[in-house]
Amino acid sequence: QVQLVESGGGLVQDGDSLTLSCAYSGVAFGLAVVGWFRQAPGKEREFVAAIGRAGGSTDYLDSMKGRFTITRDNAKKTVYLRMNNLKPEDTAVYYCAAGYSDRISRASAYYKQWGQGTQVTVSS
Repeated sequence: QVQLVESGGGLVQDGDSLTLSCAYSGVAFGLAVVGWFRQAPGKEREFVAAIGRAGGSTDYLDSMKGRFTITRDNAKKTVYLRMNNLKPEDTAVYYCAAGYSDRISRASAYYKQWGQGTQVTVSS
């Protein structure tokens, strides 16, 4: 059974950095496209970034480009989201999710397994 476990969230100051990790348990990590999403209180869940199976292709929401970087370590079955210059509006619960196709998608319906989320709070 596939499980995704996020870690690395916390309380930081405006302008700080954090790296989130998404640990995947299961044998199909090499076939998984992994995405990060976030949901702020009272808002819809939104796409943040995604990475293809081999890590060569990535996609970011425009507002994250240049600040967030998604990478993966297939040997460790882990995907990372490095977040720089964090802003209060980045405050949300961050989720990772796995989908199984040869393409990256921004659609949450594409992803089959989801983690429980990790809270990121950015204070001003």
